[in-house]
Amino acid sequence: MAIQFEKPEDFVIATGELHSVKEFLEEACEVAGIENPDHIAKIKKGLIRPANSTRLRGDARKAKRLLGWEPKVKFKELVRIMVEAGLKLAVEESRRMKK
Repeated sequence: MAIQFEKPEDFVIATGELHSVKEFLEEACEVAGIENPDHIAKIKKGLIRPANSTRLRGDARKAKRLLGWEPKVKFKELVRIMVEAGLKLAVEESRRMKK
């Protein structure tokens, strides 16, 4: 829809949900069958934003208004799709390297 729009525009495509990087990591590890996400990434306390800092969230209102677009995929499903695609690519790459 964005590509076929009458004039070039920038559109944000987002669920509008708010999630932390930690939540993403935990969900991705669950999908991948990794039991302890703490083995994947360590939190450096000096890099954590203050609790009152701005929370960033994708705003797809323009896409909805101009294109009639609505998100159909929620956070957990999107993470699953991403992880499964990454795992599939890793398997294919591993097979190519063995040849």
